[in-house]
Amino acid sequence: MAEAKVKQESGEAGEIESRIIELCQQFPHGITDQVIQNEMPQIEAKQRAMAINRLLSLGQLDLLRSGTGLLYRLKDAQTAGKMKGSDNQEKLVYQIIEDAGNKGIWSREIRYKSNLPLTEINKILKNLESKKLIKAVKSVAASKKKVYMLYNIQPDRSVTGGAWYSDQDFESEFVEVLNQQCFKFLQTKAEAARDSKQNPMIQRNSSFASSHEVWKYICELGISKVELSMDDIETILNTLIYDGKVEMTIIAAKEGTVGSVDGQMKLYRGINPIIQPAGLVRTPCGLCPVFDDCHEGGEISPSNCVYMTEWLDF
Repeated sequence: MAEAKVKQESGEAGEIESRIIELCQQFPHGITDQVIQNEMPQIEAKQRAMAINRLLSLGQLDLLRSGTGLLYRLKDAQTAGKMKGSDNQEKLVYQIIEDAGNKGIWSREIRYKSNLPLTEINKILKNLESKKLIKAVKSVAASKKKVYMLYNIQPDRSVTGGAWYSDQDFESEFVEVLNQQCFKFLQTKAEAARDSKQNPMIQRNSSFASSHEVWKYICELGISKVELSMDDIETILNTLIYDGKVEMTIIAAKEGTVGSVDGQMKLYRGINPIIQPAGLVRTPCGLCPVFDDCHEGGEISPSNCVYMTEWLDF
């Protein structure tokens, strides 16, 4: 009789565990105890807790913290293998870093989300780094601080700075070269359109180039050591627009057209300013932010102005 009762209880426990796993599969971001309670109102709190604890001990569920309380999420089989032998604190820190994705997370945020002492967090981070489960990446936003992310994840552009940064240093010369080459391409295309001797409207339309054409030209030049995206080239083209050297227009395009996004395509063309800037504006003094503080014999003076020297040498 007692044996039959034990079998019945184990069978019920198995059904509860299976149902919890099904709920986790339906909600991959995790479920709260309230969700389990709503789905299985006939199950007592003690039985529910036993089933959850068993799934946690078997490594089938992850325990997460959220703003509303605890979350239970189905554990990925690959992650479970990596974290084998780790304690609950280490698993918690790993989960927090995993949730941060490719933007990473500061150690201070990990401390806030885990409620663990900073010394303990630093110890866990070093251990996870030694296992090559996570990595520390320097952020261009704060060079002295590091963000942590999973080892096999490519950091987001907001962290590395993208193609314009190398070891947290802005590559101003590289950006200038790209700026010049993009403008040269558009200028050449505009000159070819003018030399075609066609009517003004056709000349104007043929002087435009898509960002994809500019991107292709830059890639074929082979001047970049890193792989540039269309967004990178559009960033350069935007600086040319701000400088008054290029104008942009947006046209409708068929879906699937190379260079189009959401049925639209950006076109660019090189332009010549209608009115040349006055001579004073072209001198360093015309744009100097400390013009009012500049005087002979002072800390800022025309005789020791590096900008003036460079301008006169040019």
